[in-house]
Amino acid sequence: MKKDLLYLRIAKNMEHQIQHNVLKVGDQLPSIRTMCREYGVSMSTVLQAYYDLVGKGLIESRPQSGYYVSYSHRKFPTAPETSNPVGTPGVQETTALISRVYANLGSHHDLSFSVGVPSPALLPVAKINKALVNAMRSLPAGGTLYDDIQGSSRLRRQIARTAFSWGGKLEEQDLVTTAGCMNALAYSLMALTVHGDTIVTESPVYLGVLQLAQSLGLRVLELPTNPITGIEIDALKKTLETEKVKLCLLTSNFSNPLGSCMPDEHKREVVLLMEKHGIPLIEDDLYADIYFGHHRPKSCKTYDESGIVLWCGSVSKTLAPGYRVGWVAPGRFRDQVMRTKLYHSVSSATLPQEAIANFLETGRYENHLRKLRSTLYANLLQYLRAISTYFPEGTKVSRPQGGFLLWVELPKQLDAVQLYESALRYNISIAPGRMFTLQHQYHNCLRLSYGILWNDQVEAGLRTLGKLAKRMV
Repeated sequence: MKKDLLYLRIAKNMEHQIQHNVLKVGDQLPSIRTMCREYGVSMSTVLQAYYDLVGKGLIESRPQSGYYVSYSHRKFPTAPETSNPVGTPGVQETTALISRVYANLGSHHDLSFSVGVPSPALLPVAKINKALVNAMRSLPAGGTLYDDIQGSSRLRRQIARTAFSWGGKLEEQDLVTTAGCMNALAYSLMALTVHGDTIVTESPVYLGVLQLAQSLGLRVLELPTNPITGIEIDALKKTLETEKVKLCLLTSNFSNPLGSCMPDEHKREVVLLMEKHGIPLIEDDLYADIYFGHHRPKSCKTYDESGIVLWCGSVSKTLAPGYRVGWVAPGRFRDQVMRTKLYHSVSSATLPQEAIANFLETGRYENHLRKLRSTLYANLLQYLRAISTYFPEGTKVSRPQGGFLLWVELPKQLDAVQLYESALRYNISIAPGRMFTLQHQYHNCLRLSYGILWNDQVEAGLRTLGKLAKRMV
């Protein structure tokens, strides 16, 4: 086994023992020499494994003494319960709050926990920019010509190739490129709905989906959603039987803002439900590549035999947010989506597509993802530890197995908008939970991004948030 994989295996074994209380807080870990003998590895490999655990906040080094367990998964806050949308509209309140928060995003903040993209420090900026320069040199006319309406054939071929890892039976001609995932969702909604139609989604749900639906004059039904397993299947069944639903829009893997991931059997059941009722499913699969397990989770598209799923994705959350490269596999609705794209944009930007295609083709994307997943998982554990230490008693936090977003449920009497206003005075930005619904709910909730480099400043920021929340209690 390669050295880098070996140190990770040792670290995971130790983390498993901490997680299951075999190693308790305060216990001393075996010495470096003992670990070398047990695993038959070098001192540098054992040290790398211990450094990995230190980075996750699970162990600490004590000079002249060794390494000790400093924290345990068992001390993390409990997870929130399944949401229960109240059905009371509060559209204007949501719109006003989103405008307030977005107006402040352009301001300088020492810590921005509210932005839903990873920090540039976690992205291979120099390498992706080099790929862009190479694209200028290799494309006809330096990439200044219009691309095919369907998008770069090279990029579509690479997306189809990577889809086989999760059972996506896609070919180059099945895909249409877009200006990011939001653009893919927009084309799909515009192609399949008219003003006044009803769509179904999770609750809470990404604020961009709510804004898009409002701009198209659509009625949004928010359904109960579990922070671990996603939308409640029974609620979805009942809604499809009792309401005239035009389509469903779901985030199957590591949803924004909850971080939930639908189990495979749920994904299969949802697709069967859609086929039974003849209702399209727009699948927002933006975060699936940022998984913390052993393999990428499957998608609803994996189980789509009839072409009823419109699978949407992009590299905006993993590689280059500003390049605006996304795609949709529209299934049986390809012609409608392509026609909508033609009406609204003619074609996609040529140079960014070519640069991303090159990144995928050479294997650099997967190398980058491995590092990104490791960093974000370590960040997640640090955030959970800090929140359990600094936030008020009774705070609940989601347990994402991928992505980089946390859903925090504060004690009932707390108002997350007031916390937002107080945090701004300390140059800290958060996203109040009320932004992720069109109903009067989630007033005591907030979304935090752990997609930034962990350091003392981040810990201090979470400590400050916890102090402010405690004062409000």
